[in-house]
Amino acid sequence: MLVGYVSDERYLAIADVLLEFTTAAGPVVARSTATGAVYADLPPGEYPVALVKTGYGAKRTTAAIAEGVPFLFRLLSDGLLGYAWPKWVRSGESSEFRVHADEAYQLSLWRYGLRKELVRPLGWFDEHGPRATVQITPDGDYTQTGVRWNHFGYASPHHKQYVAAPEASGLYYFHAETESGRFFSFPWIVAPSRPQAKIAVLASNISWNAYNNFGGRSNYIHPDQLPPTPTLNARQELKRYTDAQFSQYACRDYAPLSFERPEPICHIPQQTQATDPIAGRAACHLAPAEWRLLAWLEREKFAYDYYAETQLHFDALPLDDYQVLVLSTHPEYWSQKMYDAVKRWVQERGGRLVYLGGNGLNCDVEFLDEQTCIYRNEDERADSPAGRPYESRFHRRHESEANLLGVAYSPLGIMTAAPYQVIEDGHWVFAGTGLRRGDLFGRRSLHERIPGGASGHETDKITDSSPPNVRLLAQGMNPDQGGAQMILYPTDQGAVFSVGSICWPSSLLVDEAVSIITANVLHRFLEPRSGSLA
Repeated sequence: MLVGYVSDERYLAIADVLLEFTTAAGPVVARSTATGAVYADLPPGEYPVALVKTGYGAKRTTAAIAEGVPFLFRLLSDGLLGYAWPKWVRSGESSEFRVHADEAYQLSLWRYGLRKELVRPLGWFDEHGPRATVQITPDGDYTQTGVRWNHFGYASPHHKQYVAAPEASGLYYFHAETESGRFFSFPWIVAPSRPQAKIAVLASNISWNAYNNFGGRSNYIHPDQLPPTPTLNARQELKRYTDAQFSQYACRDYAPLSFERPEPICHIPQQTQATDPIAGRAACHLAPAEWRLLAWLEREKFAYDYYAETQLHFDALPLDDYQVLVLSTHPEYWSQKMYDAVKRWVQERGGRLVYLGGNGLNCDVEFLDEQTCIYRNEDERADSPAGRPYESRFHRRHESEANLLGVAYSPLGIMTAAPYQVIEDGHWVFAGTGLRRGDLFGRRSLHERIPGGASGHETDKITDSSPPNVRLLAQGMNPDQGGAQMILYPTDQGAVFSVGSICWPSSLLVDEAVSIITANVLHRFLEPRSGSLA
């Protein structure tokens, strides 16, 4: 009978895997078919199983075989991957580096600011026993539970691989390089033990997790749950390719996604510098693009403290100790708790919010614990009780993010990029640029996925939910009236400035006007709270 399927870390079917089941009557041997299916003459029950295939880590597991319920065997392909756990800490706290390698590797820690700076080498790590640096993944859907690397083979405290976070807050990367020259880098967010600067910058790590499909699921690939069979050919099997009416957010219940997984989408090549173009599809809106903002802040001498969004949710970011909070690139997913805390800080206690991204705060996230969350993707296209469509998924469950950001995402102009056009040229944000009404700026960008300018990829606009005192300063020139709208509105002693574009941080280092405008905003927002910010 069909007893299970074998798949890899992308939930792709693996053919010709040799399986040996241990039974009271002796071993039962089987091989997986082209679809990854495993057929064996076994009565229902639990069996020790050994799985072997060249190019993958062999492993032993225990399989619960039940008729009509195929067991999901998972193997990990040979290669080089890693992640720090926890992925976000405060200075002085420790994380464990969890690396998967099929050969000896060298590890080092780097800080990513204007330049990559070596913090310290961490040493060489090799096999001891044969292939002992190869990790083991759980069976089933470990996108929900985490991959639990180092769970096996690290029982002794001498085997634990911990690193204490440096004193300086910032974005750090571990560099892993093997004897044969393979390279993989993975991020580590280090917040200060106590606030050091007046500016706090949020890493959009909830978005990093949403787009991470390691294990076969993300919030875009099988967002509800893994299908019962692994994928053989995505173009022929995934609904996003086979169903013209496909809506990936067409259900109400979504399985959770764990942060405890490698994030290949945040890898940055070894030779890449902050001023280099951003190559790749995901890199242009996740950690590699956010790094460009941090590099610009350091170039322009703005001191900042760096935090994960998850640290804001779990009360590890003391907002009242900061004058300015900066959101970067693509902070699409926030919890209601995060939103309400920042909104109160801005609108009641004089906080200054600088939103330098696009499609932000668009969807509500529910945390189950510090490593797992559910992305609440209820389709926003249904009419609200007021008789008009919801402006976002977040609006459907809480309120429109435009109440805080002044703008909200709409699909007009999606996957295009263009410069901005000045609308209110006398405003202080344009001081020193020489720009006049109708002039274009933001022509240059490091964003290679959607080249064309600072307004792009995904863009936000003023909506019916925007505060009534929003001032429209500039408009992206994207087609179909899809350009980002740069806005500012003051609150009691505070203010919000929004650019409404994913591409903006990719222009900071290479476009003079984008740089000057952003610096003008930060300088003004850092002034004493008695001055006008209108």
